[in-house]
Amino acid sequence: MRVEEGFQPVPFIEGNPYTTDPVLPVLLKRILPSDVFQDVDKDLQRFGGEVLTTMRELTKRATPPQLVQYDNWGRRVDDLRTSEGWRGLKDVFHREGIVSIAYERKYREHSRPYGFAKLFIAAADSDVTDCPMSMTDGVARVLELIGSPALKQEVLPRLISRDPARAYTAGQWMTERPGGSDVSRMETVATPVPGAASPYGPQDKIDGFKWFSSATDSDVALALARTGRPDDGSRGLSLFLIPVRLPLVRAPGAPRPPALTNNIYIHRLKNKFGTKIVPTAELSIQGADAYLLGEPNQGVKLITPVLNITRTHSAIGSVAYLRKCLAIATAHSNGRAIKGGRQLLRNTPLHVAELAKLHVLYRALVHFVFGSVVLLGKAECGVATENEGLRLRLLTPAIKAFAADKCVTAMEECMTMLGGEGYMEENGITKLIQDGLVEKIWEGTITVLSLDLVRAVEKSAALDAFVKWANDIMASCPSQLAESLREPLALLRKGLDVLTGTYDAPMHPLVPRPALFLFCHIACSVYLLEHALWAVKTSEPGNENDIEVFKRWVEEGGLYTALENSMA
Repeated sequence: MRVEEGFQPVPFIEGNPYTTDPVLPVLLKRILPSDVFQDVDKDLQRFGGEVLTTMRELTKRATPPQLVQYDNWGRRVDDLRTSEGWRGLKDVFHREGIVSIAYERKYREHSRPYGFAKLFIAAADSDVTDCPMSMTDGVARVLELIGSPALKQEVLPRLISRDPARAYTAGQWMTERPGGSDVSRMETVATPVPGAASPYGPQDKIDGFKWFSSATDSDVALALARTGRPDDGSRGLSLFLIPVRLPLVRAPGAPRPPALTNNIYIHRLKNKFGTKIVPTAELSIQGADAYLLGEPNQGVKLITPVLNITRTHSAIGSVAYLRKCLAIATAHSNGRAIKGGRQLLRNTPLHVAELAKLHVLYRALVHFVFGSVVLLGKAECGVATENEGLRLRLLTPAIKAFAADKCVTAMEECMTMLGGEGYMEENGITKLIQDGLVEKIWEGTITVLSLDLVRAVEKSAALDAFVKWANDIMASCPSQLAESLREPLALLRKGLDVLTGTYDAPMHPLVPRPALFLFCHIACSVYLLEHALWAVKTSEPGNENDIEVFKRWVEEGGLYTALENSMA
């Protein structure tokens, strides 16, 4: 039989990643003022088309980077060669304002949800281009807060530029061989340069070895380096801006300076399980110029905005990968028939039930993550209340940990829904799983983030602020609706009671991780309830589905298990 004869499988067709999404458009309608939503909605509809066309074509030309360390004369050159596709994807992100939207602040505190919504529909078709963009975002925020006037005038505008020919990207160099996430054993040392006068800030020379530097093709990097004694641990670290090449600022139209101009050597590229398009390297820093940011020995505190922003990017990326996998699985169910071709998968109860579970999880994660994004926008614009700021402190590590944990498993389920076809590289799910797994490690493992949540509870009234917010949302439920939701609301209240007791001191050393999951299940529940109440109040089409999603998430989404694990 010739291949074109006999049965022909029906290819699935993905629609516009924004207009076909069952969650994001209506969520934005709720959280944005109507005039802002009209602008944002129009732009996201347009950009969704760019994702399907321009960006997907660029991903076909994105290949792993190559490192040429020596030229044909034996001279060290460290020529890092990236693909046309990778460079083109970065240009798209610059032009579309993935970073700049938040700093242009055209829509004030609503600019953050807008920028992250744009990233959300693009991330799964961008070959992890958001890796350098997330760090660029974080570095821009640090310079905005503590950069010298010269850095704010000359470097910050390049970090947030929409012009690819002018725009800079930034890296974040923290990870070293002794400690990983534990920076207290950092070996990189900063030495002040006597008499050096720079408008960018106090100048130091940096010597050290960075074991894991993502986006090595960036223009600048933030790095921690030791300015105190080794015995000082993390309290002896300062924060520096390091030009990857010199000069830091070049004239418009000038070629990019050669590698090695700032004594930064690429030891080797990392051979990773996923994110293979991202140029990640081990770096040997041998007397690089660097500029001190903020006060000496305050580096860990001063780099916090970068961690908060990159962790938010990470959470968005995880859920965005799930979005695409779920869209593929849903589209496949509309074309794949069983029972001799008489019944589509979408009409098969058992298949639909499993697909529905994934949709409930997806909705919970989208509302959870964007709930944090809303607070980030308010905090950056100085309009967040004290309680909102406290809640944001808890949500930032939580969304990153929970999204990373839940999404990869859910993507695997999406793969199985395509049968053998799901295991094929061509449909994209396998690559998204490979790339998505890094989110469980990058910017803190789930265990590290659970301990961060403990610190936030111990050092502030953040948990009290969260509990008050959750109770206020539940109290706003109309009496008739509250009666129909009596059981899930009762379980949610029980969860809050257990949660507060779980974080009582002294805390058992094995409790932080299950406590984080309990917190996340509760937070997802409250955000789903908040949205459902709005949908009912405004008579939004589909509000019955929103109520059902809340109910299913509380009763079937894992809250029972989270409660049991926290009380064990």
